[in-house]
Amino acid sequence: MSRLRIFSDSDGTAPHFTATEHAAIAAKLAELGVRFERWQAQGSVAAGDPAEVVMAAYRSDIARLKAEGGYQSVDVVSLTPAHPQKAELRKKFLDEHTHAEDEVRFFVAGSGLFSLHLHGQVCEVLCEQGDLIAVPAATKHWFDMGPEPSFVAIRLFINPAGWVACFTGSDIAQRFPRYEVDRAS
Repeated sequence: MSRLRIFSDSDGTAPHFTATEHAAIAAKLAELGVRFERWQAQGSVAAGDPAEVVMAAYRSDIARLKAEGGYQSVDVVSLTPAHPQKAELRKKFLDEHTHAEDEVRFFVAGSGLFSLHLHGQVCEVLCEQGDLIAVPAATKHWFDMGPEPSFVAIRLFINPAGWVACFTGSDIAQRFPRYEVDRAS
């Protein structure tokens, strides 16, 4: 189940807002300038399908976002618990960072935890299958896929180079729940 929890950026132990209904999550995130949508496949998609099949199943939503946001490239990333570099890949995204463009992810399968540092708060968004999140450019955030990652995501980029981060040097991400702790609560 998708979930939004909002914490003070000085206390990662007690959220002051929680929502699990998609409409409530989308409305609250929209107030903060963050896009959160649900997509439905327009064709069948199965585990292990090639990227072209995955993207074809969401062709109209991808085309709409490309037209609205000027995105130039689209790819599919898939991680499983058996991935030999899962620990290194997880670590890469765990520190607070920003991007010069929106970070757009659609979860075809599995889940991941985005934490956005906005306006003195940390908005923790548990994205599940069917969720699209668009983190606005220059937004401080981090992403946790957990120690046993299991997801397939479509990514959209303006910059053909793909994922380019500017790390803030802050240790804030270390003071907030991790994916494996989050899933247990």
